[in-house]
Amino acid sequence: MNKIAVEQAFSKAAKTYDQHAAFQRQVGQLLMNKLPRDLSGLEVLDLGCGTGYFTELLALRGAKVTAFDLSEAMLIECQSRCANLSVNYVKGDAERLPFEAHSFDLIFSSLAMQWCTQLDGLMSSLVRVLKPQGQLVYSTLLDGSLIELQMAWQQVDSHSQHVNQFHLIEKLESAVAQSGAKDAQFNTIEITLWYTSAMALMKDLKGIGATHVSGRSHGLTKPKSLLQVDRAYQRFKTPHGELPATYQVCLGEVTK
Repeated sequence: MNKIAVEQAFSKAAKTYDQHAAFQRQVGQLLMNKLPRDLSGLEVLDLGCGTGYFTELLALRGAKVTAFDLSEAMLIECQSRCANLSVNYVKGDAERLPFEAHSFDLIFSSLAMQWCTQLDGLMSSLVRVLKPQGQLVYSTLLDGSLIELQMAWQQVDSHSQHVNQFHLIEKLESAVAQSGAKDAQFNTIEITLWYTSAMALMKDLKGIGATHVSGRSHGLTKPKSLLQVDRAYQRFKTPHGELPATYQVCLGEVTK
């Protein structure tokens, strides 16, 4: 994963992110529902905070939040949203955390881990920075997400990667098992969004910055190729004229 390219994509989308992030808010809210209403006094790391939608909610529950993101532009949007709240802002890579051991009571991370490649190191590092009895709650996309888009692209170009490969649940479970955590829970769910066209789906993905795909030929993202993908996607249309975009999501909890 080219983290510089990922950062550039998300920074470019910082101003449009909230307009296209309905799915991200839906998944993040499922995580918020797992947390106590009162987080007063707790040191909380929002890992992959984006524009700060959940940073704000965590701070409003009383937490002292550290908003952490790969993108400087996303952090600027987060700071604007949370200007009057108890929030600290740190730019960095989740796979190279700059925090000391036992720094946080809680780590909240929604739909950020799929941009990390070394799950074993990531999970061990996250557990390291938790305080004893601290908790990590996270969501991440799993293998099989956006399968319809992947299949449509294969009809247009079967030689290049056009949809990111997401983690296998077995790899995630193995990483948690090796992290030194005391307890872990995994809940996998399928969420389907409905679109009028593949172009509308790809517009949402571009709008949130989820456009970097390792190994993709940029020439094949030209309008002609996108229109071909849009036509290939029609095979999934329901009798009501709707097109599905299916996500496989893991909602996980880890206790140190």
